[in-house]
Amino acid sequence: MSGAFPILVVDDEAHVADILNRAAINSFPEAKFTYVSSFKEAVGYLDGLRGVGPKLVLLDLDLKSTPNGLDFLSLIRHHPQGRLIPVVILSSHATTENRDEAIMRGATAFTVKPFSFADWKKYVTELRIYWFQTVTIPKLYFDS
Repeated sequence: MSGAFPILVVDDEAHVADILNRAAINSFPEAKFTYVSSFKEAVGYLDGLRGVGPKLVLLDLDLKSTPNGLDFLSLIRHHPQGRLIPVVILSSHATTENRDEAIMRGATAFTVKPFSFADWKKYVTELRIYWFQTVTIPKLYFDS
């Protein structure tokens, strides 16, 4: 296993980008994160993709903008190439209702945001073990 592993992170909390970058230095060095902080930015990113797209999306349900994370999940699941990208929900609210709604709308998995930096490192390590080492995700090419 070698090479970059592109991950789109859709989260409106700026510190999440910093934490993921720091946690990934040793835990998932292949991860190449692209951050957007709103539904509008996420749609712009998806619409502007050319070439190889992300292999994984980490999506916060609770974007403070409207439309929100669930709306982006529905949109990406109807996109010709985007529908094939695994989407992992990264939420502060682990309610059964949130989880069930996300899965019904097409989320691949539902996870809870870690609290401590040590927990973030463990989370990123687990992302690497499963999404980079265990499963095979094909490269998706975007042309329009």
